[in-house]
Amino acid sequence: MGALYYLMHPNQLRSIIQWKLWHDPVHKRNPSEESPELQECFRFLNLTSRSFAAVIQELNHELLVPITLFYLVLRGLDTIEDDMTISIDKKVPLLRNFHETMEIDGWQYHESQEKDKELLEKFDVVVTELKKLKPKYRTIIKEMTVKMGNGMADYAQNTEMIKNGVQTIEEYELYCHYVAGLVGEGLTRLFVSSELGNPKLAERPSLTESMGQFLQKTNIIRDIHEDWQDGRRWYPKEIWSRHVDKWEDLLDPKYREQAVNCVSDMILDALKHAEECLFYMAGMREQSVFNFVAIPQGMAIATLELMFRNPDVLEKNVKITKGDACQLMFECTQNLHSVCEVFRRYARKIHAKNDPRDPNYLAISVRCAQIEQFIETLYPKQDPKKLTLENEQRQKKEPTMDPGENLVMFGVVLLCLLFVSGIMIGTAMFLGARFPILTDIAQYAANLLPGNTPPAAATGRDEL
Repeated sequence: MGALYYLMHPNQLRSIIQWKLWHDPVHKRNPSEESPELQECFRFLNLTSRSFAAVIQELNHELLVPITLFYLVLRGLDTIEDDMTISIDKKVPLLRNFHETMEIDGWQYHESQEKDKELLEKFDVVVTELKKLKPKYRTIIKEMTVKMGNGMADYAQNTEMIKNGVQTIEEYELYCHYVAGLVGEGLTRLFVSSELGNPKLAERPSLTESMGQFLQKTNIIRDIHEDWQDGRRWYPKEIWSRHVDKWEDLLDPKYREQAVNCVSDMILDALKHAEECLFYMAGMREQSVFNFVAIPQGMAIATLELMFRNPDVLEKNVKITKGDACQLMFECTQNLHSVCEVFRRYARKIHAKNDPRDPNYLAISVRCAQIEQFIETLYPKQDPKKLTLENEQRQKKEPTMDPGENLVMFGVVLLCLLFVSGIMIGTAMFLGARFPILTDIAQYAANLLPGNTPPAAATGRDEL
């Protein structure tokens, strides 16, 4: 983006400057203390990761190298899985045996044509550093690699899915589990093992699963156009068939409204993980670890909002701006309350963009409200104690009326009533109305005055 863009959007420039100048990393790498192999690993980290590289390098030194190597191992697996030029006969053994391959000194792979092929071509540096890890961390990485490698191999061999795409939401979530849920499981085990995460997280696998599912589903929704060009279909038929008859119709401009509704349906499915993601983040015991898990989640909810009701998703890979990214990173490196406010803000934006013509209009509105309600239970906007105190202070400041003011107010009201009654009666008499009872009362009152003789009382009985 050029200078003109930032002149037209000064808030974007302000966020970038704010992050660059005021962000103070909790921990900093010291390259002078690193071996040449480890420095090369960090170069690959920066080369292969746009989202995680910076936040990983600010981690607590206890987890800095284990998580870096864990990421590179999984990136190596992912590169092999995504490479459509590798035959199934070669790909499946590579994936299933990767946990053993990554322990072979000097191992490299030179047959990949993917963009991250350099990592595989120089994977020996990762192998060297893996062997220097504490056994507990190396064991976790190896066990997660076994699970992910086998899961990816199963999908690589599933010709039916490759040809016709994912069919059901259950299959879709199983795939997300293998490529992201297991990453969350491995990270949680690393956090707990290093005592930088609450041990109770290991007892709540659904929280860990939601963290991975939320991120992976966001990526799948965003990458629909790129995946379509590469011949991949990760949108489950159970969802897209509600809106179009054929998968290809999603990318056909004639069905743009239906395709946008389908994307909204996918976003609705992803948003169901939001509450558990926030709950998971509450289990982080160290600031750098909290930052590591919070920043991607904040980016994910912002990306979902950007894609919601946005037809550009169907034509290109949409991304949040650098200014928004810096603002999100700044907010998500504060505390859980700040992250909750990020989720609240973007949930409200999604709700504001919701279209009544969308078949999922009501469900999306309810989902956004549920996210807000959950956040409200964590951080209520209205504190009962504070409200009571404010009411008491307000009552003390309000002036009260003394007895004299009450008497004056009563007299004013009475005079107003008499005045209005007199006008009404006078008007009625002017128009010809007669009130005998008033005449009798007036005559009787006159006779009571001094000097007037009251009329004699009638005696006897009148003759007929």
